[in-house]
Amino acid sequence: MNKTILEVTQRIIDRSKDTRSQYLKQMKSQAADTVSRSALSCGNIAHAMASCSDHEKTDLIGSKKANIGIITAFNDMLSAHKTYEDYPKSIRTSALKYNAVAQVAGAVPAMCDGVTQGEAGMDLSLFSRDVIALSTIVGLSHNMFESALCLGICDKIVPGELIGALKFGYLPIVFVPGGPMKTGISNEEKAKVRREYAEGMVDRNALLESESKAYHSLGTCTFYGTANSNQMLMEIMGLQLPGSSFVNPDTPLRTALTDYAVKVAAETTSLGDNYRPMYEIVSEKTIVNAIIGLLATGGSTNLTIHLVAIAKSAGIQINWQDFSDLSAVIPLLTKMYPNGSADVNYFQAAGGMSYLIKSLLENGLLHEDVNTILGHGLKTYTQEPFLNDGELIWREGPEKSLDTAVLTSVENAFSKTGGVRVLKGNLGTSVIKISAVKEENWIVEAPAVIFEDQEELLEAFKRKELNKDFIAVVRYQGPKAKGMPELHRLTPVLSILQNNGYKVALVTDGRMSGASGKVPAAIHLSPEAMDGGLLPKLQDGDLLRLDAVTGELTCFNEAEVQARTAPEKPSIHQEGCGRELFGNFRKLVQPSEEGASVLF
Repeated sequence: MNKTILEVTQRIIDRSKDTRSQYLKQMKSQAADTVSRSALSCGNIAHAMASCSDHEKTDLIGSKKANIGIITAFNDMLSAHKTYEDYPKSIRTSALKYNAVAQVAGAVPAMCDGVTQGEAGMDLSLFSRDVIALSTIVGLSHNMFESALCLGICDKIVPGELIGALKFGYLPIVFVPGGPMKTGISNEEKAKVRREYAEGMVDRNALLESESKAYHSLGTCTFYGTANSNQMLMEIMGLQLPGSSFVNPDTPLRTALTDYAVKVAAETTSLGDNYRPMYEIVSEKTIVNAIIGLLATGGSTNLTIHLVAIAKSAGIQINWQDFSDLSAVIPLLTKMYPNGSADVNYFQAAGGMSYLIKSLLENGLLHEDVNTILGHGLKTYTQEPFLNDGELIWREGPEKSLDTAVLTSVENAFSKTGGVRVLKGNLGTSVIKISAVKEENWIVEAPAVIFEDQEELLEAFKRKELNKDFIAVVRYQGPKAKGMPELHRLTPVLSILQNNGYKVALVTDGRMSGASGKVPAAIHLSPEAMDGGLLPKLQDGDLLRLDAVTGELTCFNEAEVQARTAPEKPSIHQEGCGRELFGNFRKLVQPSEEGASVLF
């Protein structure tokens, strides 16, 4: 094992000693209880099984058969979650086959950042993760279940379900993906039309036509954003089946994988001899593996927030310094859009997760000695699924990548260090996704131009006031101010300025997410503007330096800025679209560096 990985893992174990011990004590205490529903009153059980078939009622009255709770993120507005429409029916059928019963325990909201981008609803996006966690807990709180299946894919849904599920960690819990949509137009072509629209070269009809060809059918968006980073995460953590992340919907293999997930949930409960509770799977080593997966694939910066909160739910304490130290020794092994031209379907064809995990394990860059939903050891996850005469089997994945321009070996890594880095300096601490940024743009030293809202920057661009070298500072976008919305509307205009030869960068206490583009962006800046520091005192012309090589984010005239009186905080409109009901979330939320949660 790599020395740095061992050191980081050990300090996480030491740091988490008390909280992890408390968590495990709670889980083991609950696991020691008898089958939950056997302790319920007749009235309780009658309510829970009223709509079941006679056969299912007979099974539920006893305590010999497992009842599998389903937490579903189905809605038919979003392509990724439309996939789950018929899953409950098929899961119930599979459960009967495996001598179990299955019930939908509850549903969780599944909003889409792609739909709410630049709209009022985006201010609720990050907070939806904690709502999803609470919804998962409510669904499983009926104490009717011996195991559970979590159906979720996109940005806040998987982290939210996992945070909630970990509070029922004494149950075996399996995550069930739905798969990516089939490839539409190329991501490069989509990005080109977006830039042309921003420059006024094409009209809205052309833009809509392009977007519709990119997002065109059932399944997850195919670029490597937060949704697909989530899928990578669940697989490398051993919480969903090997090779199941990127199998397209409505295929026989996808159906067979879902059926097998039910089998695992049915056969690993405390009722049998193969008990595999979630608390034994999600450990300090599992969390380190998750961070490594993020770094090795140049995944979504959202996960630098989500993983901190996920770990806390399991009593594990991680911080951004852990990410930074691991990033220094983890090579970048993938090139998927926005880091390259390929999508996740091409990544899957080139060798996918089996080759990625194999490469990391063979080079001592992952903990192999972890538990998974299939048992002990991550080596199982170097295999990939196939159908053999209709039967699901796993075979060892490829020894070599089938396209080294998309998925490469450790020896020929795209970068010797990870695709996500931490920046520190007198402005605070932030993260930057550099996997899509050319090395000549890793360092930007330029005067600041201050904006209190992304619309201000867009208007300045239209007035042609930004044809120069500058670092855009977009502040008051943090969790306490606005709920930390994504600022993706800035990507096309900043890309245009960079392509025109200007040195530009972004500094913000808001988010850019998994689709962070080719412009260097220091995001999630903590402390956010609402909490003070230098950020609210910055003015146009202050000289800043963003250095992704040394990991620095600096204001050169610190003493002058510190001496200033902070201006009055801007009036932040948080009414409409239900945002007023989230006022207490904004008051209670932790800093982004601590997971941006209201739950801990």
